[in-house]
Order: sequence, then structure tokens, then C-alpha cells
Amino acid sequence: MSITLSVILLSEACLIRVHCRALSMVGLIAIAFGTGGIKPCVSAFGGDQFEEHHVKERAKFFSIFYLSINAGSLISTLVTPVLRGGVQCFGTDCYALAFGVPAALMFLALIVFVSGSGMYKKCPPEGNVLSQVFKCIGFALSNRWRYRGKQHPKREHWLDWATEKYPKKIITEVKMVTRVLFLYIPLPMFWALFDQQGSRWTLQATRMDTKLGGFVAQPDQIQVMNPLMILILIPVFDLGIYPLLKCCKINFKPIPKMAVGMIVAALAFVVATVVEIQINKTIPPVAKDKECYVQVMNFADTELTLNIKNQEFVVGSLKESDFEDPSYQKIELDGNDLHINIGLPSGSCEAHLNERSNYTLLIYNLNGALTCEQFTDSKTKPSNGRAAVRFINMLNTSVQVVAGEQNETLSGNITASSYMEQKRGIPEVKAIIDGEEYKFDIGLLNFGAAYTVILTERNPTTKTIEFKKTEDVEANSFHVAWQIPQYILLSAGEVMFSVTGLEFSYSQAPPSMKSVLQAGWLLTVAFGNVIVLIVAQAGSLEQWAEFILFAALLIAVSIIFSIMGYFYVTVNPDDLKEEDESAGELEKKPLPVNFYEMNIEEKKTKI
Repeated sequence: MSITLSVILLSEACLIRVHCRALSMVGLIAIAFGTGGIKPCVSAFGGDQFEEHHVKERAKFFSIFYLSINAGSLISTLVTPVLRGGVQCFGTDCYALAFGVPAALMFLALIVFVSGSGMYKKCPPEGNVLSQVFKCIGFALSNRWRYRGKQHPKREHWLDWATEKYPKKIITEVKMVTRVLFLYIPLPMFWALFDQQGSRWTLQATRMDTKLGGFVAQPDQIQVMNPLMILILIPVFDLGIYPLLKCCKINFKPIPKMAVGMIVAALAFVVATVVEIQINKTIPPVAKDKECYVQVMNFADTELTLNIKNQEFVVGSLKESDFEDPSYQKIELDGNDLHINIGLPSGSCEAHLNERSNYTLLIYNLNGALTCEQFTDSKTKPSNGRAAVRFINMLNTSVQVVAGEQNETLSGNITASSYMEQKRGIPEVKAIIDGEEYKFDIGLLNFGAAYTVILTERNPTTKTIEFKKTEDVEANSFHVAWQIPQYILLSAGEVMFSVTGLEFSYSQAPPSMKSVLQAGWLLTVAFGNVIVLIVAQAGSLEQWAEFILFAALLIAVSIIFSIMGYFYVTVNPDDLKEEDESAGELEKKPLPVNFYEMNIEEKKTKI
């Protein structure tokens, strides 16, 4: 229902041209309510189908449950980009279809789920358990504050101060929940790293070569590696690694499993750091304060040697058939900008350079003398792994250039178009001059590259255009396959951490509070996203340094979690039943009227 509502809101917003962002937020809130209602309950409901002594079977269920979630994620990651980008809606990518298909499948899943209702084991609800937990905690704290004097006897646990209002059974259950929730405090850091595969790791993929044989993957489709590896690694761990450790008499308990999973996830970010450093070697130079980068395109008949701010440029003629792409050279500025006058063999070239910018100086022959034109270049790679191309008109007549679905009209005075982003491939390009159409093939536009195409001559008889093509920003050359190791490590960490955490949360929760503890587990995911927001907004680190920071933080947190887990006493369901029976007997005994003036010897129970 929540997904369907979000589709309607987003589609209507674009159709009636109202504030899309506001309605998008309403759609996200609807999804939050929907997932917030189902996620804590569905895993607890699945665990309820097993008896307490079916520990191994229940553990297998949580593995299969997590495996099925990732099977859905695998299909979604592959299909959604195709639905979004392969179909046009309202003149742009079809997000309505990308949301609508999952909504329809969700309704189908609901029908299948409800049809099996008669076969489920259903535990009767016990009221508003979450409210009861907060009220019990609140009463214990207020009661402890009210009777904080030395004349009042101390109690074994701070929650024991709620015994005047709440039965022993409820207090014991709340104790169990708070002990596990305390153990969860360090866990958001894992999710802070894990959820970056959908943001920073995807952005990393946009700067890589995503051609896989004959298939060109979208950067967001690379995320398919995570659910795919989960489908492979869950059986590997359950049927191979865990039994092998057991044969070696290594007792790999839940808390050590989760700690090792955190360390493995941290190693994934170390690998991501190495990949990021290698990618940075392929990106264009970035001009800093009091410097800029300049490349020279020489359309004179011969090679030229230029001197710009004591820097020598030896530039071959682009009129030659075997010309080399011009390259950028750094120019040191005296201040924020610099006005230069370059002497040419038969003329001069004036240009105005600003700091932190990239420029092209195009030298050409005008009325028998050499002169130049200055253009500002792209400093960054195109977004989403696309390519970008601009056109410079040297035809001395007005030209309308059409590239794919974009077009721009250029006057006949050595003018340049803006950079037009294109999908990777060979686009259909044509020039319209005086109503006549000239088609020409500019060749492959590769991942992450920015090109300049200079229109030099036209042939009205053959309807062809002569042009020169240069590469301003180098294409992505570091292959996306180098991301596979970091995905394998992160997925292995997820299997040890998340699958174990789900089963641990269920096994350590009292019967009436299974969903409460599952909700607490899911809250660690939300707080992990908050950590990412804080670090991203507060810091100005380079991406590779941020990866290292997150890895170091997770290793530190895993050590803290291991220390906390060392002192945690695992709950046994049989012990819990005995505790419930003893609590029931205590409830039958009325409390003394003058309770605080009596010396009470409390029964100490290890939970």
C-alpha cells in the first residue's frame, strides 16, 4: 500500500506540475510507515512458527529468510534500472514504471501470504507491548529518583524499582530487552558502512569502465553483486564454514560471529580505498588556487612553439591526419586571474585565465594572420558514467547541431556549444545548415569521457562534414571488476553480522517482546544512516580518506562490541520459563504495606 501511494503521489506531482519534492517526501514517509510495520513483525512471526527446542531449524529459517530477501533485491537491482531507463514516461526516465511494478508484485505477495493464513501458528497479541516497556522504564526511573535517600534499601537492578506497579515477569522481560539494546549501541557503525554501497560505491562505479564483455552495465546495476554474493555465501557459511569450525571444536557463538563480520566489512572499505586511489589516477587534473590548466588546439598549417607564463607549448597541427590529442599544462597565476598576450608567427593571441579552471586555446588563420579563441572546458567527468561532447563551429556559417535528443545552434564566428551528455555508444549526430541536413559519424563516446568535435569543412555535394575529434577528459579506464573483492568482503561480513543478528535478536527476546527487539535491531540501520549524513556533512575529506576513516571506526567499534559481548550472559529459553513460573508465584503474594521500612532479601536470578 505504501509503495503504491508513493507511485501515485510522484506521478501526479509531475503530471499537474506541483511541488514534486514535497509529494516525494510524503511518498517516502508512507514507505517508512509500511516497512516500519512489516519488518519488525515478519521476522518475529517467522521465528514464532518454531518451538523453543527447534534451535537449529529456527537458525536455518533466518538464513533462508535473509536469502529470500536478497533474491528479491537481486531481481530488483537488475530489472529496475531497465524499467526506469528503457522506457520513456512524460518525456524522461520512467520512474513511475520502476515503482509501479514492485507495487503490483507487493499486492501479489500479500495475496499469497494471506492465502496461507490457516497454516500459521499465531501467538495472541498481548496489548501495546512497546508502550508497556516505556512505562515500566519510566516508572522505575521516577521511583528510583523519588526514593534516592540512603534510608531506602538498594535493589539489585534499577528496574527492580518498578515492582510496586509491575509484575516480576514484565520487569524480567524488560531487563532482557534493555540488556540486548545496550549491546546494540555500537552496531549502527556497521550499517553506516554497509549502506554506502548504494551511494558512494555506486558513485565510484560511475568513474569506472562498466563494459562486461558484450553487455554494458549501468553503475547502479553493479550493486547486484551484493545480493548475488549473499545467495552464494549463505549456503557456503551454513553448509561449509560453520560445520568445519564446529568439527575443529571452535565454538563460534553469535556475538563473536557478529564481531568478525564487522572486521570483514571494515576490510572491504580498505579494498575500496585502494580502488579509489587507482581511479583518482585516471581523472583529469584539478586546478587549485592561483593555478589553471591550458591546452592548445593548433589549426595553423605547421607546428607551433608557444610560451605562456614561461611555459613552453610545442603544438602539432590538427590539420595533419595523424595528429595527437592536445594535453593540458598547468599555468601558475600571480593572483586570482591572469591576462596573457601570446606572440604568434604572424599575429598574436590574447586570453584571460582564472584560477581553478581549465581552458582550450584554439589557434586558427583569420585573413592571413594567426589569432586564437578561448573556451572554458569541463573540469570533471560526466555524471552516472555517461560521456559528454561539445561542438566548435569553424564553418563560417550558422549551424544547428543535433546529438541524440539534444541540439544547439552555433553562429559562424568560432563558437562552441555546451557539453551535451550522452549514453556510452555511437550517437546519431547531424548538422543542419541552411535547411540542409548533414550526417556524420563522430565514433564511440566512452564511459566518463568528455570530447570536443571541431567542425572544419563541409561538402554540399556529398552532404558531409569534415571534423576533428579530441578527448578533453580521459575515458574511464579502471575496470569495474576491481570492485568485486570489496563486494565479496562486505557480503561475507553481512552474512556473519546481519543473519546472525536477526536470529540472536529473536532468541534473546522474551515471547511477548520479539517484535520490540526486532524493531530495536532495525533501528540500528536507521542510526547508521544518520552517522553517514553527519560524517558526510561535517567533513571535507577526499573519498579515499573517508573510506579509511569509516574502516578504522568500524574496527574500533568491533573491539568495543567484543568487550561488551564478553560480559553478556546469553539467555536460555528453559531458564526463562523457570523465571516466569517463579515470577507467577511471587505475584500471588501481596506486598507489605510499609514496604520501604522492611529489610528484603531478594532472590538473585541470572538472566
